[in-house]
Amino acid sequence: MTGKRYYMTTLAAWQQHAARFANSHFIVLDAPAAAEEDPRILVLVEADEGVHLALEDEAAFEALPHPLAQKPISDAAHAALSAHGVAPGATTFDAAEALARLHPLLRHRVF
Repeated sequence: MTGKRYYMTTLAAWQQHAARFANSHFIVLDAPAAAEEDPRILVLVEADEGVHLALEDEAAFEALPHPLAQKPISDAAHAALSAHGVAPGATTFDAAEALARLHPLLRHRVF
């Protein structure tokens, strides 16, 4: 059985783990500087529980709270997402709704 979870990470970190995902969708959050070629991304990962547990231990991945939890995203996540219309104190659900305007498959769905 697979589950979905949102993470903040980098494109290179996503590429290292992407083969283990059943499915994933991401949005690039910032343009990389000339000296840096690894942009930050927000990714929705669909994978089995083992993969999600491994990602929680991976330093390059920041797991966002469950979308239906009324817990705000971290300050670091907010800073990365604020340019995309995510307000201070936003939950993961709020962030997913804001980013879905750019990438509809990032919208939280339960089914």
